[in-house]
Formats: sequence, C-alpha cells, structure tokens
Amino acid sequence: MAIQVTIVGLGQIGGSIGLALGQHEKTFLRLGHDLDASITQKAKKIGAIDRTMFNLPSAIREADVVILSLPMDQIRATLQVIAQDLKDQAVVLDTGPVKEAVAAWAGELLPTGRYYVGLTPVINPVYLHALDRGLDAARPDLFNHGLLAIASPAGTASEAIKLAADLARLLGAAPLFVDPLEIDSLMAATHILPQLVAAALLNATVDQPGWHEARKIAGRAYAEVTGITAQMDDADPLLTSAILSRDNVIRSMDGLIASLQAMRNDLAQGDAQALQGRLRRAFHGRNEWWKQRQSANWEEAQSTSEVKTSASSEIFGRLLGIRRRTKPKA
Repeated sequence: MAIQVTIVGLGQIGGSIGLALGQHEKTFLRLGHDLDASITQKAKKIGAIDRTMFNLPSAIREADVVILSLPMDQIRATLQVIAQDLKDQAVVLDTGPVKEAVAAWAGELLPTGRYYVGLTPVINPVYLHALDRGLDAARPDLFNHGLLAIASPAGTASEAIKLAADLARLLGAAPLFVDPLEIDSLMAATHILPQLVAAALLNATVDQPGWHEARKIAGRAYAEVTGITAQMDDADPLLTSAILSRDNVIRSMDGLIASLQAMRNDLAQGDAQALQGRLRRAFHGRNEWWKQRQSANWEEAQSTSEVKTSASSEIFGRLLGIRRRTKPKA
C-alpha cells in the first residue's frame, strides 16, 4: 500500500515535487489537482502525477499528505475547502513564502488530529536563471543541492515534522529547521523585497516623463532588474505576501531606503571614494554569495549526500506514529 500524496497546484514547485516523488513509485501514489484542468492533464502526461482529480475534496479525502503549492492569495480559501474532508492524522504542507499567517490559518481551520507543517523550497542553483514558467519549469532535480526549510507551529507532532524532513531528502534537498518568524523575515528580504523593487523601478520609469524615448534604449540592466515581474501571472500573490508579512517587509524596505539614501548623499556631495566603497562591497558580496549558492555547502545544513534517505517502511512509520497519538475511543 502506497502513501497517497495529493499535490494541489501544479506549477514549477508542485510539478517538480511530483516528478521527484515519481522516482519512488513503490512508496507514493501521487494525485494532482489544479484550477486549470489542462495543466492537470499535462502534469499526468509528463509523469508528475499518477492520477488527475478535478474535484478538490475528492482529491484530498484519502490523502496521507496534502501539499499546497499555491500562490499566497489562494491558500486560506483552499484550506477552508479541504479542512472537513481531510482524513484523520493527515499532514498538510504548504510551499508559500509567508509561514506565520498560514500556520495561524491552519490552527483556525484544520480539525483536531490534522497537522500542518510549512515548507520553503530553495531550488537547485542551476535553475536560478531559467526562463521557463509554471509546469514548463518543473524538473525532477529542481531541489537537488538546495534546501527545504521546515517551519512548524508549536505543538506539532514530531512525526509530522520528521515526515517533512524525509520528504526533503527524497526531493534531493537538505532539511533546514527554522522558526516561522525567522523564515518570514528572511523571505521578506530575499523574495518579497526584490519583487517590490522591480515594481518600484517600473513605476518610477514607465509612463513617466521621458519614457517615450527611454523605452527605446532600455537594455539588459533594465530587463534583468524588472524581469521578475514577467514571472507573475498577476499582482495578487505578491500583494497578499507583502501585506501578510508587512512588518518584515517594512524593515527590509527601510534598510533598502537607507542604503539608497547613503548612495544619494555620496553623489550629492561628490564623494566618489565613499560611493566606490559601497559599490565594491556590493559587487564583492554578490560574487561571494553566488559562489556559495553554487557550491551549496552551507554550514547550517547537512549535505544530502551525507544523509541517509528514509526507506519506505520508515516513512510509513512516521504516519503510524502520528496515528498512535490518537487515543482509541473507550
């Protein structure tokens, strides 16, 4: 009997999880659901899922593990839809960029005996500059040489957390255990803020005086900085993420504004030496980060090559361990 995993949302992350789990076909039965029926069919065609399910409650009713790989603006509504149909001791995972909010929603909406654990995927560095989007960008090795940050609310069953760690290793990633508040702060600075910066630059240039001519000469630098917006279907997921992590985003914005203001002051005062120092520090910092990101040899996480991947029986044991927490009725 295989572990049933239902993946809700079959974009790059959801599709890649399905493809990676497909390498363990004796362990998992993969069900897939997406609002776009054509994407669900395509996911089955490329081998990302075993079965397509167009009715969401039916898709999760027998699932041992439910993975919500959805934009932030869809997660709460999806939890509301599936909550009452989750079977006893099911584990719900999500891959959104804001964990405290989702943990609060799960605590509010999920019935007793269902568990939530938050996941933040850090992808294989070879795909950081890939231009494909959605399911077309799904790869079975998307998480190799990456991390899977695991954030769980207080009181979560240890077996559910260990199951998430097992999943990380099966995907080829190293598990990294983090506090929800900590990962939200990190994601605000490295995921949400860059998208807001791109939007700010566009608003500062597009349709502004001089844009009629500027648009003709805008080149690689402009395209690369603003290109992240081309990966968005619409603004709602970013809007929701920014609002839900408002305090973290504002702190990151304040740091960026202070950095820009310092450069502005250097320019206004004609202090080339000070500005040169700031630019050199930035160039060095980026180069060092890129080398580290490519090597993926983080001190905080153990290399997946050094970690034994759990056998099928061990993963079943996680689920059985959770179930034993429920006392039999007298």
